[in-house]
Amino acid sequence: MAMKPLVFQILLALAGGERHGWSLVREIQQRGDFDPIMPGNFYRTLRAMLADGLIEEVPGRPKGDPEDERRRYFRLTGAGTTAATTEARRLEALVVESRAKRLLTKRS
Repeated sequence: MAMKPLVFQILLALAGGERHGWSLVREIQQRGDFDPIMPGNFYRTLRAMLADGLIEEVPGRPKGDPEDERRRYFRLTGAGTTAATTEARRLEALVVESRAKRLLTKRS
């Protein structure tokens, strides 16, 4: 079953390491042509991902982050890495099929 795009975008961002919530939003919005992410929807998605065991909250604050102590940092779990890899492979297969059917060229 396909993963919701926002869930995959969050997992993709966290594949690069621990991040706090707002930095995840900024990265996702800078990555592509997405509708603005509404804070309520974003944090609801994070809560669901925590409950599903895809991500976990990092206890404390990373060293070198003197900023707002209210920030919550997140990281991928093993299950999150597996889910992200599975979704990436599913999307890759769709791109391969789209190219085979000439919906995409190598450059598009």
